[in-house]
Amino acid sequence: MFMPRKLVEEQLIRLLKDDVGQGDITVTAIIPPDLNATAEVIAKESGIAAGIQEATILAQALNLKVKTYVNDGEQINNKQILMHITGDTQTILTVERTLLNLLSRMCGIATITHKFIEELKTVNSTAKIAATRKTVPGLLYFDKKAVAIGGGDPHRLHLDDMILIKDNHIAVIGDPVKAVKLAKANATFSKKIEVEITKITDILRVAKAGADIIMLDNFTPEEVNNAVKALKNVKLPQKVLLEVSGGINSETLLDYAKTKIDIISIGALTHSVKTLDISLEITKK
Repeated sequence: MFMPRKLVEEQLIRLLKDDVGQGDITVTAIIPPDLNATAEVIAKESGIAAGIQEATILAQALNLKVKTYVNDGEQINNKQILMHITGDTQTILTVERTLLNLLSRMCGIATITHKFIEELKTVNSTAKIAATRKTVPGLLYFDKKAVAIGGGDPHRLHLDDMILIKDNHIAVIGDPVKAVKLAKANATFSKKIEVEITKITDILRVAKAGADIIMLDNFTPEEVNNAVKALKNVKLPQKVLLEVSGGINSETLLDYAKTKIDIISIGALTHSVKTLDISLEITKK
């Protein structure tokens, strides 16, 4: 995922402003101005690095000097130094928590995504691990980028990426087939159409109506296996992908992967993040 550095910087500064408020009264009270320091950012547990670029951009935007020792996507180990930050001491201490929160969160997301993908390899699965839009407002770009760094697929980023017909849309329209036909009639050809279904009997109906992706919501592995077989036994004018979603975790992942599903979307990648333990420590002043 690429975004021009200036736009990333603007998002990061907004996060910092939200934390700073009207000013850091602690550093104002006890840290003298015009004092320089060096701090090291240290991993306290192993995982996958993510957010190194964002942490660097944020620090450099505040005129701090940064030297990094790891790149996004690389394995990091307990007690490993990730970067050194040098410059104004008040600024380092003020930006500390914002920088660490984002870095720890992105590393956590990349780490769990990578873990799931490595588990898929044990059954030779070609399924993609995908995120959902269950992210924290304001952190969507960073969460999705962390998934991509971990080897996963970010899925939709915004509502204008793809047509995704979910249960509440169908509750209004009354039928998933009707919803797909309306989407094909009223939307641009350049957008894919995905529809969520809860009944296996709807699979062929929405596929024949023109859906590009069918999301199997809260299906059991056995039901997913039947859905995969059903779709293989019918000739369609378009390639239809099958996606499963709903409460999938490390205990059930391989059961779903063995069904030869195309996409496994996991909301927990971003909505239940276990952040990686990372700290910042002043080493020189």
